[in-house]
Amino acid sequence: MRKIKLTKEAKQNILEDLLKRSPNSYGEYESTVNAILENVRMKKDEAVFAYTKQFDKADIDADNILVTDAEIEEAYTKVESSLVEVIRKSIVNIKEYHEKQKQYSWFDSTPQGTILGQKITPIGIVGLYVPGGKAAYPSSVLMNVIPAKVAGVERIIMCTPPDAEGKVTPTTLVAAKEAGVTDIYKVGGAQAIAAMAYGTESIPKVDKITGPGNIFVALAKKAVYGHVSIDSIAGPSEILVLADETANPRFVAADLLSQAEHDEMASAILVTTSEDLADKVSEEVDKFVEKLSRKEIIQKSLDTYGYILLADNMEDAIEAVNEIASEHLEIVTKDPFNTMTKVKNAGAIFLGEYSSEPLGDYFAGPNHVLPTNGTAKFFSPLSVDDFVKKSSIISYSREALEPVYKDIVKFATAERLTAHANSISVRFEDEK
Repeated sequence: MRKIKLTKEAKQNILEDLLKRSPNSYGEYESTVNAILENVRMKKDEAVFAYTKQFDKADIDADNILVTDAEIEEAYTKVESSLVEVIRKSIVNIKEYHEKQKQYSWFDSTPQGTILGQKITPIGIVGLYVPGGKAAYPSSVLMNVIPAKVAGVERIIMCTPPDAEGKVTPTTLVAAKEAGVTDIYKVGGAQAIAAMAYGTESIPKVDKITGPGNIFVALAKKAVYGHVSIDSIAGPSEILVLADETANPRFVAADLLSQAEHDEMASAILVTTSEDLADKVSEEVDKFVEKLSRKEIIQKSLDTYGYILLADNMEDAIEAVNEIASEHLEIVTKDPFNTMTKVKNAGAIFLGEYSSEPLGDYFAGPNHVLPTNGTAKFFSPLSVDDFVKKSSIISYSREALEPVYKDIVKFATAERLTAHANSISVRFEDEK
């Protein structure tokens, strides 16, 4: 991996490079995506079936677009029972973590006759997009479905592309069944996003769409936002390791590569105050790459978006961490908990040398759907909050309103909204 002295200029150049990976930088695909969206909006099932034939080579129609119970049972026969057990253990951890996020309606009343509160209501129907083929990740099914279930969402549908025989990836089906998906539809790509956003004869319109996908899926989600809610417009995966001289270079190298293998646009960055660690990590990375199965993807990722940044001190290193605002941040320092208190921007923070990033991907419990491309400065991980709505509750008696109604009238009059003022004052016109 290339080593760079951490300077203001180097940091700015890296930030600019990372931002180039954002879906917002791929405008040349927007016209294609918009055409698909409009066609599905107008022609509904007809367009969905045609695109599925065109892109996935599968003959899908109204009779077979919905995955059947028999197909789910067949999927269980193709997935190792030991993996099913791991999925079930993971579900327990994810559910327990997200149940701690759950909020409840609350109401405060006063003797004067006011009641103020907040009513929490689950979203009615959620649509989950799950990629297919080599990019099928059952862990993402769990991370999207379980917080929605904890939130109380009654109906969760899933769209995922079929193979040429019209089959869905077995592990995806098993994960969906275990997590509690209501219905699964055999459709992928931008056409799946359109179907969930607008509704078709076979696929219901949803209120919110979540889940990862390629650039076409990301741009489609961006385009339908407003017709429905979305979780985020996710960019390629990222890891940043903040380490000092106490870190194990072999562990650090392995963790950097855990994200570099996702795709050629993934980013892996080490920020360290130790030149000796930097050299050893670089050596270990080279050794690992030679024997890992996705070495070509990893090498392209490292060549384009991989960096080892050498900082003069930990203060400069932490400043860089906060500016990059990585999706995944590992802190491997002498006192990682103290270092963590100075970090302001990161999607998920992993503390200590035995808290590697895949622990969060699969098993620990916190959500692995995280903000990318620097959006950790203002976005949070997917949570139960993403699947509920909050309504304000306001109730005043006449006795509570009377002492303050003139203040409200004055405020409304100052804004020249006389109907607002009248709406309040009419309730006390008998006193004039």
